[in-house]
Amino acid sequence: MTDAARAFRKKVRQFIENELVPHQDRWSKQGYPDASVWPKAGSMGVLLPEVPQEYGGRGGTFAHEAVIVEELARAAINFGFGNHSIVAKYILAYGSEEQKHRWLPRMISGELVGAIAMTEPDCGSDLKAIKTTARREGDHYVIDGAKTFITNAFNASLICIAVRTDPKVSGLKALSLLVLETTDLPGYRVGRPLNKIGRHAVDVCELFFEGVRVPARNLLGAGEGRGLLQMMEQLSYERLSIGLSAIAAAECAVEATTRYVKERTELAKPLLDSQNTRFKLAECKTEAYVGRVFIDSCIQQFIAGRLNAVTAAMAKYWLTDSQSRIIDECLQLHGGHGYVDEYPIARMWADGRVQRIYAGSNEVMKEVVGSSL
Repeated sequence: MTDAARAFRKKVRQFIENELVPHQDRWSKQGYPDASVWPKAGSMGVLLPEVPQEYGGRGGTFAHEAVIVEELARAAINFGFGNHSIVAKYILAYGSEEQKHRWLPRMISGELVGAIAMTEPDCGSDLKAIKTTARREGDHYVIDGAKTFITNAFNASLICIAVRTDPKVSGLKALSLLVLETTDLPGYRVGRPLNKIGRHAVDVCELFFEGVRVPARNLLGAGEGRGLLQMMEQLSYERLSIGLSAIAAAECAVEATTRYVKERTELAKPLLDSQNTRFKLAECKTEAYVGRVFIDSCIQQFIAGRLNAVTAAMAKYWLTDSQSRIIDECLQLHGGHGYVDEYPIARMWADGRVQRIYAGSNEVMKEVVGSSL
């Protein structure tokens, strides 16, 4: 944490308190945030701080992105910032100079909202099973297929989609990544926001593609068949971000529960006077602290370019499992209040469950770690 990163944290916290917190209940009921919040985020300078200045960014490091992830988690706020950032990561890593200058400045301003479209109705963690096709017709690709569980889908105007560009090819060269600007795009359709257990304020929808024509120049990378490797390379970033949000949420849960048990009485004494309460919170605080040391090490490795896929998988599965354990214990200490949605711990419990599923289920993460043995 540098002085610049600390100052950036204050700006992010102010944005969350002023522009996100007051609208959470309304957004939860409608199933998506207002589209206007994205340009506001851009004007505040809190979108994509890691992008180099030549493309309109702050030229920061993952430390700046970590500030946003932590502040959102600690405020128990869900916002599609992470998925927006993932799209920018793909463009930065594999896009041409023309593509970077065409899309990144508008993503930073909030004019374009990014979504990553990998998962399909019959394909989750097994990316090789993707069925959505993109056939080449002259200077365009024609896309047919469907995607599901796509975060930011309702407001998305820029989608990075994984497609099968050659049905005859299998293995590592089967897939490619295309970027679509979706405004008034014929054949492109967004389904209704899905009803989820948690994260009600974040739009997650199905996407449908029926003969959607995309300029061939929107292909990411120097040629077809690079998509699977590109996704595998960038998943470490996504899994690191999820691990960070997990531990930040766990720390927040411990802090909130500690305050609660100091104020709540049972048999005329504060709950904290109970040995069981103190022991449970001691276990939670210790586990969160161990997780914090681990994630900080991972962040340092990532910034130095040394974080490998196995360590990222360890971080994603262990820290999200830890998040679930800690928040469940904290909810239990809240008693009946822990099951009431108006208490933050209840929302944290419901919102955190998906962490063990997306970006590769935790069972798949263990397969990644196991393959290294």
